[in-house]
Amino acid sequence: MDSNLPPTAATEAVLVQSVDMPSDAQKVEELDFNAFKGRPITVDDLLQGMKHMGFQASSMCEAVRIINDMRTWSDPSDPSAKTTIFLGYTSNLISSGLRGTLRYLAQHSHISAIVTTAGGVEEDFIKCLGDTYLSSFAAEGSSLRKQGLNRIGNLVVPNKNYCLFEDWVVPILDRMLEEQEASKGTDDEINWTPSKIIHRLGKEINDERSVYYWAYKNNIPVFCPALTDGSLGDMLYFHTFKASPKQLRVDIVEDIRKINTIAVRAKRAGMIILGGGIVKHHIANACLMRNGAESAVYVNTAQEFDGSDAGARPDEAVSWGKIKIGADAVKVYMEATAAFPFIVANTFAKED
Repeated sequence: MDSNLPPTAATEAVLVQSVDMPSDAQKVEELDFNAFKGRPITVDDLLQGMKHMGFQASSMCEAVRIINDMRTWSDPSDPSAKTTIFLGYTSNLISSGLRGTLRYLAQHSHISAIVTTAGGVEEDFIKCLGDTYLSSFAAEGSSLRKQGLNRIGNLVVPNKNYCLFEDWVVPILDRMLEEQEASKGTDDEINWTPSKIIHRLGKEINDERSVYYWAYKNNIPVFCPALTDGSLGDMLYFHTFKASPKQLRVDIVEDIRKINTIAVRAKRAGMIILGGGIVKHHIANACLMRNGAESAVYVNTAQEFDGSDAGARPDEAVSWGKIKIGADAVKVYMEATAAFPFIVANTFAKED
């Protein structure tokens, strides 16, 4: 045996003979900045250069394709019928600078309905009243507490902002209670729901920086099944003592009927969900009422291994009937502030 040659077994183990790749197999492509020399780089340049890059770059570009299909679809028998697009996002995204992107979608009526959390509602109004600031993920909680600063990741919100919010929202709650009581026993009896409250607050804020001002202006329903889980819940709690023995009544059943009916009546349904938890499931469960959405884009960093709904990939929703069998769906494993501006720049914002 020639000692200068590798063992035959080792060679066969390392260099297992490969099969021929299919003729239509997509090759990995590389983003070459030399190609843009002498001219500005556009978002479409990045899209075309990244879509076959692999990993999450390809997933993000797949999200662009799916959303553009949502936007351009129309019913062949009724060209005026478009995809009903549900947008869901968690409160931290409103606290961040991504709020401007979310506002843009409402401002230009690019989405049909919104689902968010209590923080996703109140932080929008709070940012109309006071500023949120950049900080650090490592900012010490005890030190911030002594300074009256509240940390959201690497952002901080002064307690003053919540005081301003209380001063603004409580008189509105007072008026809403008066309207509720005055309408009792009439044909126009008021039945407050989370979506009606958000609609009213969007009207009252009268500020074009607000997502919910534009949702009010464009009659886009905003659903928040956990409306009390935040500062707004605190205000409602304190208001029960201020208004006692009267109390503002909020009906969540009317809202679940409303969002489910929107889904059932949709000719085609699409989901764009940033983050997880209740916003993700509330939209998916509404689409269950129509045997699933035709399109779905998830953007979050949650993993599936703990069995959480937040971490679940789209195929798990297929098993429940929340996404249709054969639907166009992708999960982008990225933090939404990093991914969603790129996605919107290549979809909704391209033609405005």
